[in-house]
Amino acid sequence: MPAILNAIFAAHRRSLLWTVMRIVRDPQTAEELAQETYLRAHKAVESGKVEHIEGFLHQTARNLALDHLRRRKTRAGAEVQGLDEHLLAGISADIPSIEQALIEKQAFGVFQAALAALPERAQTVLVLSRIEEWSNVRIAEHLGISERTVFNDLKLAMAHCRDAMARRDRT
Repeated sequence: MPAILNAIFAAHRRSLLWTVMRIVRDPQTAEELAQETYLRAHKAVESGKVEHIEGFLHQTARNLALDHLRRRKTRAGAEVQGLDEHLLAGISADIPSIEQALIEKQAFGVFQAALAALPERAQTVLVLSRIEEWSNVRIAEHLGISERTVFNDLKLAMAHCRDAMARRDRT
């Protein structure tokens, strides 16, 4: 089958390059995308997923070119040309400051302490509901309790944690 792919690719190479070139408008990029098209087609042919090789080649080439164009537009929107090093050095990093990280760590500690002070079942209900995103029905079935009990445990746990966080914020 790879021999057939090679022959079809060779026969359609100019057409593939032209298709890609119309989209990306750069000969070097068009050549790279055509080669990537061949590699993807080779993989697909080996796995037996391709019935019409010519159509697959052209669609893959077109999709790769459009993806390349989208990535280029996204990068262009994020990159700014002509910025000097002094201006770049003044832009803050997109990470929390040390102070903010410490505040968040302290808040998490307060939350953990509040959670640990709850009865075990209420802890489990809160974790399954809010972290694991289980439904009340699923939690009730898992724990062998009623949905109403799940609701009440969740209400208790949320109020307890909210109160602990509010006390922390007041201090």
